[in-house]
Amino acid sequence: MNTTPIEIKPIKTKKDYSHALKAIESLWDCPPKSKEAEVLEVLGILVDEYENKHFPIDSPDPIEAIKYRMEQLHLSQKDLAKYLGGENRASEVLNRKRPLTLKMIKSLHANLHIPAHALIA
Repeated sequence: MNTTPIEIKPIKTKKDYSHALKAIESLWDCPPKSKEAEVLEVLGILVDEYENKHFPIDSPDPIEAIKYRMEQLHLSQKDLAKYLGGENRASEVLNRKRPLTLKMIKSLHANLHIPAHALIA
């Protein structure tokens, strides 16, 4: 474990970010509830803030989220039809010819456990 004191400061540059990541790595196996664990937690928060600001992750495309969940559950378009109001409607939604309605979003969320925020984009 690192015996050099770690300076905690805002992460404003790539260099600051790199130093913070190295410090986190040096503290990774520290004992829980120790001073080092507290420093690790604060550094984690700072790094998370920096990453959210500089490397944002866009919300997934709703149709891609549906297709991904269908793949995970081994569902066909025909299986999806009962959640979207029929086979034609499922086809139209998956081919981006019909937008998702609130009723469809609620059904997909409740039955297939697709996060609602992924369907509202």
